[in-house]
Amino acid sequence: MQKYVSLDKRSKKAQKEYYSKRRVTWGELNPVTRSVPSGKTYNRKKAKEEMRRINKESGSGFGVDSFLLYNI
Repeated sequence: MQKYVSLDKRSKKAQKEYYSKRRVTWGELNPVTRSVPSGKTYNRKKAKEEMRRINKESGSGFGVDSFLLYNI
């Protein structure tokens, strides 16, 4: 019969082995907390992408049309 030895008296290797057996994985779940950006806040990157998209569709660079569109 094996004698019980408390965790604090075990060797580092034995402690590591004990804790590794007790550890479980999160599986498919990612425990990182995420926040959804508010739609009301100004997003500079989003505004630039929209400006580029409009310029690409119209076929012009920084013309008068795109300037008037954002300054109305």
